[in-house]
Amino acid sequence: MTNNRTNPKVDEFLSKAATWKDEYEKLRSIVLDCELTEELKWMHPCYTFNNKNIVLIHGFKEYCALLFHKGALLQDAYGILIQQTENVQAARQIRFINVQEIVEMETILKDYIHEAIEVEKAGLQVKKNTELIIPEELENKFDEIPALKTAFEALTPGRQRAYIFYFSQAKQSKTREARVEKYVEKILDGKGLKD
Repeated sequence: MTNNRTNPKVDEFLSKAATWKDEYEKLRSIVLDCELTEELKWMHPCYTFNNKNIVLIHGFKEYCALLFHKGALLQDAYGILIQQTENVQAARQIRFINVQEIVEMETILKDYIHEAIEVEKAGLQVKKNTELIIPEELENKFDEIPALKTAFEALTPGRQRAYIFYFSQAKQSKTREARVEKYVEKILDGKGLKD
């Protein structure tokens, strides 16, 4: 593919790709048609507009994907954007399992990429979800020890988020309870998870 916007680092990445090679090549040609600058970031082909990240190509075991850095701001007219995990605020993926899927969606993909460029040109930002969902186990502890709630609310938002994230990550209620229990003293002392 002769294109003056290709990056030798991405050529090298593609030459070493063990899986998804054809898919990467097709995605690359689609993205480059959209006038973006090709770079290699986080060890993946990344495409920028005015030095702002627009889209990234990456592969996983089950699929390869086009990751839109501010995908949460796209209209997603076709309902194809996927939020990887609930903790991912801004980025969204479109996933593929073969080249055929990519070929069939080429026009749609270009529409999404152009929309992502417009989002960047407009300077839009993804509003971080600041609403914290407090796990039930922590709420129960607040009822049991009212001073704990007061101490928790006095922590900085970052410290509160770190605790909530850590407590909520546990799959089982028993584990969440144990984690809350373990940090009661620290919270009462006004300390963060890592302090």
